[in-house]
Amino acid sequence: MTKNRIVVFGIKYFPSKGGTSRVVESLLWGLKDHFDITIYCYKNTLANQNIPGVKTIQFSEIPIKGIGVFLYYLRCCIHLMVSGKYDLVHIHKTDAAFFIPILEKKFKVVATSHAIPYYDDKWSKVGKAYFRLAERIFMRSKGAVTSISKSQVDYYSSKYNRSVHFIPNGIDILKLDQIANADELMNRHKVNSNYILFAARRIIPLKGCHTLIKALTQIKFKGTLIISGDKGQLPAYTQQLIKDAMNMDVKFIGFVSDQKILNTLIRGADFFVFPSEIEGMSMMLLEVAFNGTPLICSDIPQNKDVLSNDEVLFFESKNVLDLSEKILFAYDNYMEMKEMAALAKRKINKEYNIKHVTELYKELYYKIILSK
Repeated sequence: MTKNRIVVFGIKYFPSKGGTSRVVESLLWGLKDHFDITIYCYKNTLANQNIPGVKTIQFSEIPIKGIGVFLYYLRCCIHLMVSGKYDLVHIHKTDAAFFIPILEKKFKVVATSHAIPYYDDKWSKVGKAYFRLAERIFMRSKGAVTSISKSQVDYYSSKYNRSVHFIPNGIDILKLDQIANADELMNRHKVNSNYILFAARRIIPLKGCHTLIKALTQIKFKGTLIISGDKGQLPAYTQQLIKDAMNMDVKFIGFVSDQKILNTLIRGADFFVFPSEIEGMSMMLLEVAFNGTPLICSDIPQNKDVLSNDEVLFFESKNVLDLSEKILFAYDNYMEMKEMAALAKRKINKEYNIKHVTELYKELYYKIILSK
């Protein structure tokens, strides 16, 4: 039987470097046996072998700050309109939405929002205006629009009076069950055991690492804090973190791209602290919960949409004092935290398994493809 042809538009990194690309990569593993899939991405020697059966169309990254990504999307759009023969285009991220009206002239479209970027203060006024306009174009799509977050679905539905499909992120539990020897990494950074872990793709303010360091400083934390993530995104912010943590045992280990090693680090931690101030639906949150490590996380709606007070210990977002008190509580009640982590793992395994998410997308894809 001939498979329907799907093309993925709006992703830059394949293999993933985290964030939205990790979400899409997880999804493609679930969909590749049901559809003939092609993905546009930046040039990478590993791309063609990344997921067996998934084809790639690769373009060089355009290193022009501010407009480089837009020009990359433009190049993908032109190529797609000239050469593309697909049953459906799946557009990821609202910043790629400017090209929806063009692509809809030739293709059926599904568009997915992963975040509301104009809430992020890292963007200038011009950048935020761009994202607001892109969002309006996204919501006017003739095809189906989806969001990974219940809170975002409510926001879009209320603001635009339009139906938005909620399809959450999903994790491949077979991959997350795999671990690797992390001794070389641990030895290089002189880490033994009994550590708190913070991990993100990028070390930037909205991930809340500064709140965690201030909270640990307040309680005169004597253990080790491991910080994993790309610290080159905002060097001045990273230097401030280093300065704030100068009296603590803090290890900046860089971005850990190997999922098996990251799983090992997660499972070895006393706690994983997730102090993000803004999220869509974090894959990191799902992955930590599935790995069974006790979680302390900010009480932003996107986190509370996924897990409950019975499964994680919440603190008031950006509140240093509350986080410091919750860390002390977690250490004083470690067995209770382990029991909560077991409940969190059970929920993630049941509700956010990629098999479940794949079925939701399969149903939506076939519905759009077969529509007139």
